[in-house]
Amino acid sequence: MYGRLTGTAQVRFKIGNLLGNWVGGKFQIDVGEYEYNEGGLKKAKLQSMLRVLLDDPLLSDVPKNPTLADVDTLLSLELGSAMRLSVLKLDGTSFEVTVMNSATVKDLKLAIKKKVNDMEQSGLGHRHISWKHVWANYCLAYHNNKLLHDDDPLQNFGIRNNSQVKGTQVRLEGFGDTLK
Repeated sequence: MYGRLTGTAQVRFKIGNLLGNWVGGKFQIDVGEYEYNEGGLKKAKLQSMLRVLLDDPLLSDVPKNPTLADVDTLLSLELGSAMRLSVLKLDGTSFEVTVMNSATVKDLKLAIKKKVNDMEQSGLGHRHISWKHVWANYCLAYHNNKLLHDDDPLQNFGIRNNSQVKGTQVRLEGFGDTLK
């Protein structure tokens, strides 16, 4: 497997191996290996090794407490089956999220929710964000096309790797009022 991966992807693959097993292009967790044995020594050793790997500057885009899904998505990005998108907020700041090439609007919203919640926790602690309120009053847009339907694939809008989506207010067509 290492033959197809280069540099950063090899390191990410090693992180994935610490968290689970690579099977058929996806990571699978071997549940038996994570059972309590000698007071969880094996898990503590894996966590320690993972922290050392995550301090590597090449892995600055890997979250500090990565899940198996995080590592899988980043590996997919390296292999070309995922895309990194920039999200432009209403205040002019932006951040990046990574989703699979086959992602829907709903998948993008979930990635944004996870990224924002992670940023909130690492910054000032966690404050409650009502995502139901956010998505009822705001939507995402790409080249003036509003992404209103959760089941629509992102590729239908022409969204590709390194595209930028932006937050915008939801408005009824033909009306100036915000949809409530």
